Amino acid sequence: MLQGWIQIGLTLLIVAAITPIFGRYIARVFLEQRTWLDSILNPVEGLLYSLVGVPTKENMTGWQYARAILYSNIVMGLLIFFILINQGWLPLNPTKIGAPTWDTALHTTISFITNTNQQHYSGETYLSYGSQIWGLGYHMFTSAATGLAVGIAFIRGLTGRPLGNFYVDLIRAITRILLPICLVGAIVLMAAGVPETLAGPVVFPTLEDSNINQAIARGPVAHFEIIKQLGENGGGFFAINSAHPFENPNPLTNLIEIVAMLSIPTSLIYTYGLFANNTKQAWLVYGMVSVLFLIFVIVNAVGEYNGNSAVNAILGSTQPNLEGKEVRFGWAQSALFATATTGTMTGAVNSMHDSFMPNGGFVTLSNMFLQIIWGGQGTGTAYLFAYLILAVFATGLMVGRTPEFLGRKIEKREVVLASFLILLVHPIAIMIPAGITLAFPEQLTGISNPGFHGFAQVIYEYASAAANNGSGLEGLGDSQPSPIAIATGAKTTVTALWWNLSTCFSLLAGRYIPIIGLLLLADSLSRKQQVPFNVGTLRTDTGLFTGVTAGVILILGALTFFPVLAFGPIGEAFYLGIGH
Repeated sequence: MLQGWIQIGLTLLIVAAITPIFGRYIARVFLEQRTWLDSILNPVEGLLYSLVGVPTKENMTGWQYARAILYSNIVMGLLIFFILINQGWLPLNPTKIGAPTWDTALHTTISFITNTNQQHYSGETYLSYGSQIWGLGYHMFTSAATGLAVGIAFIRGLTGRPLGNFYVDLIRAITRILLPICLVGAIVLMAAGVPETLAGPVVFPTLEDSNINQAIARGPVAHFEIIKQLGENGGGFFAINSAHPFENPNPLTNLIEIVAMLSIPTSLIYTYGLFANNTKQAWLVYGMVSVLFLIFVIVNAVGEYNGNSAVNAILGSTQPNLEGKEVRFGWAQSALFATATTGTMTGAVNSMHDSFMPNGGFVTLSNMFLQIIWGGQGTGTAYLFAYLILAVFATGLMVGRTPEFLGRKIEKREVVLASFLILLVHPIAIMIPAGITLAFPEQLTGISNPGFHGFAQVIYEYASAAANNGSGLEGLGDSQPSPIAIATGAKTTVTALWWNLSTCFSLLAGRYIPIIGLLLLADSLSRKQQVPFNVGTLRTDTGLFTGVTAGVILILGALTFFPVLAFGPIGEAFYLGIGH
């Protein structure tokens, strides 16, 4: 037990140590201060700007920034859809895999351009190397850079600066942050045992019968793996994602993947502090989120360490829950990975979340409901400060003062936008499709588990899509063809088609409506005249205000979804507690 907790603690200490270093570097990149890569990348970026005709010094309004994101994402979406539909005749297809069904191709396209990477297919048997490299790998960079650009634009607006230019931010996010780290990271992963090859599967006789051959899938995995984690994409090259020994072969690669997925969202809080010239507030917010994250890690890890009470009664002793887990990671690293991947909206898995105890279901769902522990690539930081704006407003009402944040008054427009983003869009993107699905369980779902866990499976799928996370409890007939649907007697095409199309609604609503709202909120704040601080100003860089913010997050965020949690993992916990 002690070894597991030490592993968790050391991993989190490494992340905390990286935060100010990486956060300072990100700030220098987007404040256009000198960095050590300037001599190499300035000419490259200048060529890219001239080729696409980007006026580098032209700032955009909130609407212009949002339109630039939408237009570019539409073009990129058409590109990936074309590649997927035509993969049968395109190069880099050594196993001659045909085109996916149109609905799977559409879902995959929308899933990857929204930085969700929710997968209703098995990567090694359904997509060619070309589709994985040109289609998915390319969009892992652009979707992650888009989220990072939105986060930086929001921080600029929050601190009274112009929002900047989306195309410049997109290019700098790729060339100066994602690409350099991925080049180094891919080499390190290859050295640690992750394959990187364009050769086809290895075929050789089985140990049981030399007349029967088996094929071991492989491919260009290492470079795919590092951007999957660093960019909070989460989509696996193989069906079982980072539980596969080729994606995540040992504890070293597991550590690298956890640190990679946590590095940008944690560092962006410190980046905000440098933009605002208030690192004290940044560390207070960082501490608040760290405490919430640590609580969730402990809740999840304790549940997995104590195991299943019904199984323990049979064994006559307390044993960790290792169902659906890789022995090389154990209960501790599985619980930490699950909490981190749903907290950061990465969605990668090194164990099967469907096999976690109710504690794990509660934690993973809560992370996706809140979206700020640590949140999505860039957008999670923006959500976090939207909560701070609501906390400022609530505190101002309690003390009878006009609410201000960083010297800018918080008025009706800002409160409406922040409330709309946090209290309305996310629940709608989850509850409406989930309600329709649960109303017709036999016809649409293909659920493999009845009762509380089956309910959680449905909610999880839509929460994962709306939060742009991508992980799943699985057990649903959401792939073409669907073995779950066949086993439960449901029509394969109906269940898979429904899951593909209905989650597209959650993917799009959960990605683009909040992005537009965040940019409008940032634009509104950037245009406000700064009010001088005085004795009556409510300070937001204090421990008291940070505590109030935590309360607002738990009250507004958590209680919105409490009934869902009660019918899902909480109900399941009570059900197991009475001996079922």
